[in-house]
Amino acid sequence: MSKVPEDLKFTKSHEWFKDEGGVVTMGISDYAQGQLTDIVYIELPSVGSKKKAGEVLLTIESVKSAEDVFSPVEGEVVEVNKALADKPELVNSDSYKYWMVKIKKTGKETESLSPQDYKKFIGE
Repeated sequence: MSKVPEDLKFTKSHEWFKDEGGVVTMGISDYAQGQLTDIVYIELPSVGSKKKAGEVLLTIESVKSAEDVFSPVEGEVVEVNKALADKPELVNSDSYKYWMVKIKKTGKETESLSPQDYKKFIGE
């Protein structure tokens, strides 16, 4: 059973995000990291890059596959979790503690799911 914190929003492509005063912290859900299994590389975006909601933000590689991660909001990347560049496997230990990107929101959000709706979406 996947962890689904009650204070976050989720996307159908398995990103989690939280808006804290116009800066959105995001990462992948516990369900997503469980599907990927052993994460070996994360291609983080550059600080200052601008993304639209739903646009590819970064790529995660695991021993099984490579998957795109999408921006949950329109905005500018203001911070990346540099610890993940050296130790991407940290996401496997706690996908909510090890966020990936912080984005200054300048536009709309992608369609999101509440924690309850996300649990239904992943069949839990």
